[in-house]
Amino acid sequence: MLDIPLSALEVAMVQTGTRAVDTLRDTAAFAREMERLGYRRLWYAEHHHSPAIGAFPPVVLTAHAAASTSVIRLGSGGVLAPNHAPITLAEQFGTLAALHEDRIDLGIGRGPGTFEEAIARALRRGAGPASDAEYRQDVAAILSFLVEEVALGPLPEPWLLASSTAGAALAAALGLPVAIAHHIRPDNTLAAVEGYRAAFAPSRWCERPRVLLCVETVCAPTEEEAVWRAGPMNVVKAGLLQGLSQTPFPTPAQAAAHPFTEQERQALDGFRAQQAVGAPEAVVGRLAQLAGEAGADELMLATPVYDLGDRIASYELVRKYWGAATAP
Repeated sequence: MLDIPLSALEVAMVQTGTRAVDTLRDTAAFAREMERLGYRRLWYAEHHHSPAIGAFPPVVLTAHAAASTSVIRLGSGGVLAPNHAPITLAEQFGTLAALHEDRIDLGIGRGPGTFEEAIARALRRGAGPASDAEYRQDVAAILSFLVEEVALGPLPEPWLLASSTAGAALAAALGLPVAIAHHIRPDNTLAAVEGYRAAFAPSRWCERPRVLLCVETVCAPTEEEAVWRAGPMNVVKAGLLQGLSQTPFPTPAQAAAHPFTEQERQALDGFRAQQAVGAPEAVVGRLAQLAGEAGADELMLATPVYDLGDRIASYELVRKYWGAATAP
């Protein structure tokens, strides 16, 4: 039996042929299913101005899911610090933690959440990208406001999201648990984890290094079916490789008919080889391998597939083959 806890990342894809309101309805159903299956936590990512991903604020989705669940931990994975005033984030997540004791996580990230420079500047009131120093100041201010200004009782559990050695180094310096975005930049994972553990300084938030590893995971009864279900996200990724942000989230049939270039196919195949896509035994084996290499304390699965039923089925298969549910 594998005893590393499993968690889930909700990306809130807006599927071709559906409306954003349909995606919102699905997020509540998905949260209830993740709780039923025994996943430890469910996080929501922040995105803006994308036809493939809903622009739904993580704090709103967290509140919505918390109202219809009772045990699973919920929060941001992540809310993007440069887009928000630190005290606002502290107030929002501090309030959620008071309403839902010991269930709220505040995962903080740095990226803009959009590939459109104009949208990024609008989010930041005309300001450009945050510098390393500004990001560090924002994270430190959020933590300070949580304790000094907002504390209404139980505090949210803060995490720092990292896809680079620099992000992991900041988590270590602040004494925060780190969530490694292997599903975004897998080539950086081992160096980021190694640097984090070597430099970690204990804090009131975390006494020892804690590593959550997020892996893109698509599981189906057969490898062929898993690859089919993973196809739509490949189209989105191919668009990003070309610098395009206006790529809708297609159906699996549309994805199968998409004319990928040879360069795109090679890049997508290379990326998939570093994730976990396939039949249950292969997926669980791959997840265990990645967790072992990184020394992860927890795995978070990102499963961007077209159909809600297929997405839930993927999580259910992984849970079934991973072992008995871990209590949150």
